Amino acid sequence: MDTEIVFLVEESPEGGYQVRALGYSIHTEADSLQELKEAVRDAVRCHFDEGDRPRVIRLHFVRDEVLAP
Repeated sequence: MDTEIVFLVEESPEGGYQVRALGYSIHTEADSLQELKEAVRDAVRCHFDEGDRPRVIRLHFVRDEVLAP
C-alpha cells in the first residue's frame, strides 16, 4: 500500500480544474478549488478499498506560462 498519492492539477481552458493521479487511473474535474478537493477525496475513496487507501493526498499544481523572447 502506498502511503501517499499525488495528483497533478491543471487549470482547464474552459475554466475550473482538471486533475489526474500519478500511477493510477484516477481523473476528475471541478469548477472551484473547494469542489476539486472534495472530488479528489471522493475519487480516492471510490478507487481504493478502505484498508488500502493512501493516508496522504498531495495536489501538485502545474501552470504553463508562455513568455515572449
